[in-house]
Amino acid sequence: MPRYSLSLCGLEVTFRTDAEADRIEAAKALLEERVNSLSKSGGSISKDKLLACVALGLADDFLESEAARRQMEDRIGELLER
Repeated sequence: MPRYSLSLCGLEVTFRTDAEADRIEAAKALLEERVNSLSKSGGSISKDKLLACVALGLADDFLESEAARRQMEDRIGELLER
């Protein structure tokens, strides 16, 4: 399993995952984009609060995506039953 080291908000994070390097880079880019966006609009905010806000935003996005996926699956099921 590959090992990765990333720097985010001055924090060095090292972890192992089976994810491809491209996906890790895409995830890092998304996190950096969210951090930069919140940093610009949030004024002076601590690193901990900034990362917590990013995590909450990503969790909300995930939950919305899951709800949309379930709706699509239900709709597909309805269409297949016709």
